[in-house]
Amino acid sequence: MTTVEMPPARSVPEHTGSRLTRALGGAVLVTWTLWLLWGLVLSPADVVQHESVRLFYLHVPMAIMSSVTFSITLIGSIMVLRNGSVFWDLMAGVAAEIGVMFLGLVIATGAVWGKPTWGTYWEWDPRLTTAALMFLVYLGYLVIRRLDMDPVVRARRAAVFGIVAFINVPLTRFSVQIWNSLHQETTISLTDTQMDGAQLTSYALGMLAMATFLAWLLVHRFRVAWLEHAMDESGLEKLIRDRRAEGAANEPGGVR
Repeated sequence: MTTVEMPPARSVPEHTGSRLTRALGGAVLVTWTLWLLWGLVLSPADVVQHESVRLFYLHVPMAIMSSVTFSITLIGSIMVLRNGSVFWDLMAGVAAEIGVMFLGLVIATGAVWGKPTWGTYWEWDPRLTTAALMFLVYLGYLVIRRLDMDPVVRARRAAVFGIVAFINVPLTRFSVQIWNSLHQETTISLTDTQMDGAQLTSYALGMLAMATFLAWLLVHRFRVAWLEHAMDESGLEKLIRDRRAEGAANEPGGVR
């Protein structure tokens, strides 16, 4: 009796950590500590918004990072359509997941800020409405990525949707300028800023903290996605080998 030997299974790492992620994790701890210290303790209350201005140091950096992640999804989607890159397909999906998380927190913190400022948690304001629409659109993108179909077809359909979905990013960004809006206009820009001193430091630390946190999340989540992809590929290869071995055994004179 002859047996068909299977090659050893691929070794799977016990975790997704590395020197890079440990360095990023250390940077996250340092920047978040400094950010919370300045934002909650050292920076003064605002003359107009009073203590609620402290939400600004969280709300705006998260909004910007969500736009960054959706930009990564756009780039990844284009690369998938150009050359069918598995790397960029996974990166596009990972970035969209993190972006939806950030955007959900942006909407939540905006509602908390709106109550003392506008007297209500929600208004069908252009900025809020377009942000909610963008949240739903990218949720739809993530749903497409989970459809049970041929992986190549699914990746291409998700890529097309990811490109079209990006229209919501500049639409939300410039909604305050396009329509009459309750939402305040840009406070910080490359040419002008309405903040200085400890408030500006708190905002800058918030941006740095969110950027390092985003980098840390991207690396870890991408490695998990890559391992999932490798395991799916390994399982498919094993299934094909088993079916071929079964077919060979059933042939006349085959291996028994």
